[in-house]
Amino acid sequence: MASSDEEGEEYLFKIVIIGDSAVGKSNLLSRYARNEFNLHSKATIGVEFQTQSLEIDGKEVKAQIWDTAGQERFRAVTSAYYRGAFGALVVYDISRRSTFESIPRWLDELKTHSDTTVGRMLVGNKCDLENIRSVSVEEGKTLAESEGLFFMETSALDSTNVKKAFEVVIREIYNNVSRKVLNSDSYKAALSVNRVSIVNDGKDDDDDDEEHKPGRRSSSCC
Repeated sequence: MASSDEEGEEYLFKIVIIGDSAVGKSNLLSRYARNEFNLHSKATIGVEFQTQSLEIDGKEVKAQIWDTAGQERFRAVTSAYYRGAFGALVVYDISRRSTFESIPRWLDELKTHSDTTVGRMLVGNKCDLENIRSVSVEEGKTLAESEGLFFMETSALDSTNVKKAFEVVIREIYNNVSRKVLNSDSYKAALSVNRVSIVNDGKDDDDDDEEHKPGRRSSSCC
């Protein structure tokens, strides 16, 4: 949503992080929001979200980023969690193939419960565990391309690509939403069918923008 005051225009977008238990969702969020990492973090209990601000085109863009609150352990992430989400990071652990094989189920849930999602990224987390990798970079790229997702490998442990992953999704949402008339009756319907690729906003170089477009090859972090 955006405020109606043009001079102090603000955008607030809800973004969800989904994926199997223990893929590092909470640590991705804490690394991005607070630059913290807890090697012995326990499963999240209760609702947890962080709000981060980013300036794009001279406007303040706020992302309210939601963690799954441990619900995924019971395969019971509720529709309320997804409601109103404009973006999603769909996360797997590169060292656990079962978490990668679960990605289609998470994408189906996202499609079922959120019709406003416009920024989606497939995230292969824990790329610091290269020595025990069980999902190749190529497999991640291929799945992302087939589903029209951005793709990036990250490490919450050493912070590789964490900030970039979140900011690509936030900018994608902004680029879509800023082109819409937010108070239009057809806004929600249009948002669910129109997907605009991320454009260069002057803050990232052209090669970087091209690299992470849906359907384009993306280099790995390692």
